[in-house]
Parts: sequence; structure tokens; C-alpha cells
Amino acid sequence: MSKRLLVTGSSGLIGSEACLFFGREGFRVHGLENNQRATFFGSEGDTRWNQARLSGALPSFIHHELDIRDRAGVLDLVARVRPDVIVHTASQPSHDHAAAIAFDDFDINATGTLNLLEAARRSCPESPFIHMSTNKVYGDRPNTLPLRELETRWDFASPDDAHGIAEDFPIDQSKHSLFGASKLAADVLVQEYGRYFNLPTCCLRGGCLTGPNHAGVELHGFLSYLVKCNLEGSEYHVYGFKGKQLRDNIHAADVVRFMDAFVQAPRVAEVYNVGGGRENACSILEAFALVEKISGRPMRHAYVEENRAGDHICYYSDLRKMKAHYPGWEITKSLDQIVTEIAESWRRRLE
Repeated sequence: MSKRLLVTGSSGLIGSEACLFFGREGFRVHGLENNQRATFFGSEGDTRWNQARLSGALPSFIHHELDIRDRAGVLDLVARVRPDVIVHTASQPSHDHAAAIAFDDFDINATGTLNLLEAARRSCPESPFIHMSTNKVYGDRPNTLPLRELETRWDFASPDDAHGIAEDFPIDQSKHSLFGASKLAADVLVQEYGRYFNLPTCCLRGGCLTGPNHAGVELHGFLSYLVKCNLEGSEYHVYGFKGKQLRDNIHAADVVRFMDAFVQAPRVAEVYNVGGGRENACSILEAFALVEKISGRPMRHAYVEENRAGDHICYYSDLRKMKAHYPGWEITKSLDQIVTEIAESWRRRLE
């Protein structure tokens, strides 16, 4: 009998990548999705096309139209499916939009995660539970580190920070945004269910997760949305920090390869900073230059002096813990490859 995988947010970037990867590894894939992204971001955030893609690519794919806020529905589904692995990617994903929908943001990100954890504890406590968290759990504390301003980017000034932000970086006394706070609540719950109930859980604190199947919009999906603006010739808004704010970018396929490594050798209550690391880091200005080189089109943009609340000036993930625990895992997609794949995907979708 084939193993069963439950993926929440199965039509999203990481969720769909997980469905395809594990489906091709022989798992029977159950996808939980209600296209809430279209509610948050309008038609540009609609992911039904990705749901259709999964159904076409995976004959055994089973779609469940369910909201993770539906506690009874979640408990029932997990009890019926009894998944061998749970990959939890469903969320309200926008840093900025959360302030306008505070109850929805917390109910989805924190309470929805609690619903899934309790369902797993009751029905499949031995199954690895992988939670997509965020680097916003650190709030704006990374901005307190000494920085140096270079021609096209900010970077950490101290050699002690040269590898980036590690998992033991402080989370207190900082501005997280409401999104960061709700995701931090979920992150702590996932750790606590691991420690308190000895469940095989992990939190993946993502940097800029991206790839060709990302439905990037202005409020979420920086690199995908930037490439889309370039190809359409529409104006991209830069919010503060001179456009030199630095982010590390990781392809969804590399994220899911790490999930697979965890499934093969699960640990209890682990936390990993999942990103592209220093090698895959770029500023907005550097991303402009990269996409212009790939597309041959100039980048239209406007500068807004006010930065987003709680935003990072410089952030890239320290990957040493990931590589120490799972030495077979490494980044396989370079920044150039990522942007090229995103551009090719948007060209197809915009035709």
C-alpha cells in the first residue's frame, strides 16, 4: 500500500511542489486547498490553475476543498486519511495585508496550525509534520546588527554575521508585523507539540521562497512579481532602503528536497532557516539588473520613501545547521536559474 501525504495549501508554490515531488516518489497525495489566496489578492492571486495542473500531472491526486479554520473538518479529514507525512504550507501569506484582516490572519496562521497539530496528535502522532514558517518570526531584530552600505546592496558588517541569520537569533523586543506575530505563534506551537508530545515536527523558516509556479503579487512574492512587472512593462514600487534591501532566494524544488531529507530521517521539534543563503542573495536593485539581462526589457519602477513596517534591511539564511543535520542536501538552483525559470513561466502565462 502506498504511503499517504497530506499537503495543506496544495495549490500554492511550496504546496504544489511538494505534491508533485512526493507524488512522483509513489505517495498517494491528498491536497487541502480552498483558494483563499484569490480572496486575499484578487484574480491575480487565484491558484485554481495550479490545482488543475496537479490533477493532470498526478492521476492519484485527491483534492479536498477545506479551510484549515474548520476545526471539525480538519480533525475528520486527518482521522480518515491518516497521512504518513503532513506538509503544512497553508497560510495568510502577506506581511502587509495582515493589518487589515487581523482576525483572519491569526485564525488562519495560528489557530489553523493548532487544528492540524491536534489532528495529527490524535490520528497519526508518528508521522513527520513539516510546517512552513517564515523569517518574519525574527521581527526586525536583524536590522539591529551592524550593516554596511555598498553600491547596490546592504550587507552585514561584522565577520561574525557573514554566514547570515542562524536559528538561535533572538525573536523578542522587535516589530514583527501582525503576520510575523501570527506565524511566530504557529512556529512555537509546532515546536511545542514536538517537545511536549514527542512528535516529529519541524519549522522551516523561509526566506524568499520562489520558483516558476509562484503566483507573485505586489503584497507577496517579491521576485516572481518583479519579473512579472518587467515582462508586462508595468511599474514596480520600491519601498524604502534605497532599493538596496537584501534577500536570499531559494527555489521551491530545493525546499521540497529538504522536506524529503527530513521525512527520511525525522527529528523532534526542529527549526531550520530555509533560504538561498549568501550565494543566492540579491537586492531589489540587483534583481532589476538580473531580470533586465534575461528579458532584454528595461525595468519600470517608482520609489516610495516609506519602508514596509517590520521589514528587513538585510537578511540571508545561515544554512550551516541544515547542512550539518542533512549533509546530503544542498542548494541546486542558482539565482540566475531561478530568475530564468520564473521569466519563462510568466511568458507562458501572459501569452
